[in-house]
Amino acid sequence: MNVIWRTLLVILAARRRVRRGEALDPTAVGRIRLTTLPTDLDILRHMNNGRYLSLFDLGRWDLLIRTGLFDAMKDRGWYAVVSSETVTFRKSLEPWQRFDVESRFTGHDDKALFLEHRAVVDGEVYARVIVRARMLRRSGGTVSHEELFATLGRPEGVPGVADWIHDWATASALPPTKAAAPSVWTD
Repeated sequence: MNVIWRTLLVILAARRRVRRGEALDPTAVGRIRLTTLPTDLDILRHMNNGRYLSLFDLGRWDLLIRTGLFDAMKDRGWYAVVSSETVTFRKSLEPWQRFDVESRFTGHDDKALFLEHRAVVDGEVYARVIVRARMLRRSGGTVSHEELFATLGRPEGVPGVADWIHDWATASALPPTKAAAPSVWTD
């Protein structure tokens, strides 16, 4: 609930942009403009590291709606969940600083879709996150890529997923939900 009002505003703005003919191709970069608010700050008076992920969600909402993926998911009872993400910080966002969240689908593997989000100020990357998300059915189970692409069409021009991202996804994966995952710390 921490960014619910911003989320609603982004959803409404994305719907309005689609009506005005500003839909996006699935390979395009989506951009939204945000401002670092006092509620985004930590005790050091810059954007809290955890807030970046919440604000990058806003870019994901814009991208899902403007590419048409959100409506296709809603019509079919699908939803996406983030299975892993990694964020890298380069520069701090200061109070009241304007920045763009740039979002793009970067590819897929046999189980997940990958996205990249960036916090950008005057063309310069301040932070970047790589997201791995899975498509699930409200009735249970996963949505295969074949079904997803049959519904949406296989977009041409989606770049390949970099090898390091595949390595990261494998190395950071936890066991499946039905498998044991004991919390055992090693020295």
